[in-house]
Amino acid sequence: MNKTAAVSAVLLIALGAFVTGRYTGKPGQRPEGGGARRVLYYVDSMHPAYRSDKPGIAPDCGMPLEPVYEGDDPTAKLQLRVGAVAISQEKQQLVGVRVETVGRNAGSRSVRTTGRVEADETRVHRVMAGTEGWVQSLQNNPTGTIVKQNELLATVYSKEFRNAEQAYLSSLTSLERVKGVRDPSDPGRMNGTGDASLRINEEQLRALGMGEPQIKELGKTRQTTRDVAVSSPIDGIVLSRSIAPGQRFENGTEFYRIADLTKVWIIADIFADEAQWFRPGARVRVTVRERARTLYATVSNNPPLFDPASRTLKLRLEADNPGFQLRPDMFVDLEFNGRAPAALTVPQEAVLDSGRQKIVYVETADDVFEPRAVETGNAQGDRIIVLHGLEEGDRVVTSGNFLIDSESRIRSGKVVSNSSKNELASNRDPVCGMQLDAKHAHDGSHTAKYEGETFSFCSEKCQKKFEQDPAKYAGEKVGSAAIPAEGGEARR
Repeated sequence: MNKTAAVSAVLLIALGAFVTGRYTGKPGQRPEGGGARRVLYYVDSMHPAYRSDKPGIAPDCGMPLEPVYEGDDPTAKLQLRVGAVAISQEKQQLVGVRVETVGRNAGSRSVRTTGRVEADETRVHRVMAGTEGWVQSLQNNPTGTIVKQNELLATVYSKEFRNAEQAYLSSLTSLERVKGVRDPSDPGRMNGTGDASLRINEEQLRALGMGEPQIKELGKTRQTTRDVAVSSPIDGIVLSRSIAPGQRFENGTEFYRIADLTKVWIIADIFADEAQWFRPGARVRVTVRERARTLYATVSNNPPLFDPASRTLKLRLEADNPGFQLRPDMFVDLEFNGRAPAALTVPQEAVLDSGRQKIVYVETADDVFEPRAVETGNAQGDRIIVLHGLEEGDRVVTSGNFLIDSESRIRSGKVVSNSSKNELASNRDPVCGMQLDAKHAHDGSHTAKYEGETFSFCSEKCQKKFEQDPAKYAGEKVGSAAIPAEGGEARR
């Protein structure tokens, strides 16, 4: 063999060795540009929070750990649950993603409702007839008129007044005649017989409807009068007037209904679950929308009454009413802020409400977010109580969740469109949520039947967990994550 042929043979052998080493070596050990890549750590593809410095088997489902090389995107190796998305730190900063740890808070609770003003029943006076007769005249005091105590309301006539007036004057004259005479049995005490008789006759005049000013005038003039003046017993507002000039009335007829409105009642409509917030003595803010005024009321000691028509509780509030700003039958806005008991809460903006389901996005691992269906309760200021779906310590997205939701729906929509929903469920491990290829899902190596349906598993460990409590996993398919289905709605 000459020298040229020997050199050519050596070059061919070297080239063959290079090609063989390039295409038969372990993938990922040499980059396209040459040089060995360094393994940073090993990760469980189903649960990226689990990391190891050495290769091995994932402790949760028995699958081999995947290596993550320097320069690799760690999220590229993840097998995410349906609806879950992996977002890099750079993208999170770009869209403004913020995450908050769920905890129990004893925040404030704000309740807003409407109320209707009513007169305080203990401050309503009825002016009524004590005998039969006729209405002679009325003053200008229709419903809504503000009147003063002892102000003239109307004049009426009854023959019984004449007899009562004469009896009063006779008692007054008799008292004056015996004035200064001592009681023989008790020289130290004046004879009170005349005083008692006078008081009885005065009470009779009042019972018939004569006011104090006219009784005093009768005592001064000693002249009986034909017409009797009906006066207001208090300072207040006329709620109703039931007589007219010339009207004949019977004994017990109501002339006027007058209310003292310096204090009023406000009847508020509340739901049964809100009654606990309105405790006796609690302060409630009252807004008179038409007058742009704000007052304050307190909850009365009386328990609320149930109204079957509106199916609400009627809560009574008591309020001062300076200047008669509140009038009966007026509607007002009520706002109460109370201290709420400790409960699991999240910011209201963390909850996405589709109308049929409410979901939040939970950070299950670094840069991995999953949708989760939740059941919410009452609002506490800018936060809302979570009854079911979250646990203390979960990390939920409070900002940027709309963009995460959009990406989740796009990703889930692609998965659902490639196969039917039934096929998607059957090709997913119901315990750990790992997506199985068609061959693995139906080879029978790790399967179990429950209620006529066959479930496949990625490992024997997941199969055993399922067999211990099949009802827990069969109903959810992928744990507690909410799965956005076709059409944009979410299902569990």
